[in-house]
Amino acid sequence: MELHESGEMYLETILILKNRFGYVRSIDIANEMGVSKPSVSRAVGLLNDNGYITFDPNGMILLTDSGKTVAEKIYERHNILTQFFIQLGVSEENSSTDACRIEHVISDETFNIIKKHLKK
Repeated sequence: MELHESGEMYLETILILKNRFGYVRSIDIANEMGVSKPSVSRAVGLLNDNGYITFDPNGMILLTDSGKTVAEKIYERHNILTQFFIQLGVSEENSSTDACRIEHVISDETFNIIKKHLKK
């Protein structure tokens, strides 16, 4: 199944929360993303149905291997693009906001060239 921007955002948020707290609950996602619990419930249900997440016996949300792969890809893009924009002189806040928008649509070719450029 093709994952849309919102699904990628949920997976990235789950990864960030897991790294921050060691666990992820639906309420944590809602608070982090500024969305309603019903929105999270719907998204989590779709991500679970499509094999991107699962739940532990306590109801905590876990990324599957495929979910983690997508989340890490989006998170890396966000970080690299943010760094790139900051180096260009864009404010940190705008760099992060713009990276969040672009990370979902940038081609692999363009992203890899930016990433290679930053390593120089």
